[in-house]
Amino acid sequence: MDANELYDPEFRDLIKSKKPTVIIPVGSLEQHGAHLPITTDSDIVTEIASRLAKKCDFIVFPTISYGVSDEHDPLFNTSIFGKDLCNQLETIILSLGANNIKSIIILNGHHGNVSSIRALAHYFDNPNLSTTWQGPVTGGNISFHKIGGKVKSYSYWHFMEHEFDHAGFVETSIMLAISDKVKMEKAEKGLITKGLSEGEKERISKLSTEPGGFPKVAKNGVWGDPTGATKNDGEKFLAEIVGNLAKECQT
Repeated sequence: MDANELYDPEFRDLIKSKKPTVIIPVGSLEQHGAHLPITTDSDIVTEIASRLAKKCDFIVFPTISYGVSDEHDPLFNTSIFGKDLCNQLETIILSLGANNIKSIIILNGHHGNVSSIRALAHYFDNPNLSTTWQGPVTGGNISFHKIGGKVKSYSYWHFMEHEFDHAGFVETSIMLAISDKVKMEKAEKGLITKGLSEGEKERISKLSTEPGGFPKVAKNGVWGDPTGATKNDGEKFLAEIVGNLAKECQT
């Protein structure tokens, strides 16, 4: 179910009777080469969250479409600080808890958000921790635990076998399956790590996550080769991701 299908009286009754799980998708606004829109991460995670909600009878809330993206400087990005992402999510979670929603999934769609979301999930998993990012509600995790609240966080690419990329084969295929905004005539191969030593791969991976580091390893903003991407491959990736996520969530 999508939040735009909910109305106050019915939603409050639903909370009392079914104790629903709410999904909060988190994306980003950043460059994805010349062929994908800057909303790609948010578009993909929104679609996956919607499919997961339908499959598992969850409720999907609106996507947080701004993320931690300064690794793409000077290529385009609209980036927020990690602590601000944590603050926003913390406040949303506590507000949901005040409305007696006890089961929350943060579904992440952008690699730059990982450390912030991981820190937030750890905070809510440990009720005696105070915030490490000077959040607005110090000790709020304690009150959330008192009502039996649980917060889980997942990055969707961990639920597929194919090696992930940035504006490469995987993301481009998924976007072909869900959007008409892909400009395949502008798709170009970017950074290819096949054949590199493990040490070099590790160095490149570390550099790409530092502020301004991504264009240093992928000059055209693409990690991977999008030129062979297809809509059919995108649908296969989506089915695999949603199926594996559903199994994880239901256990």
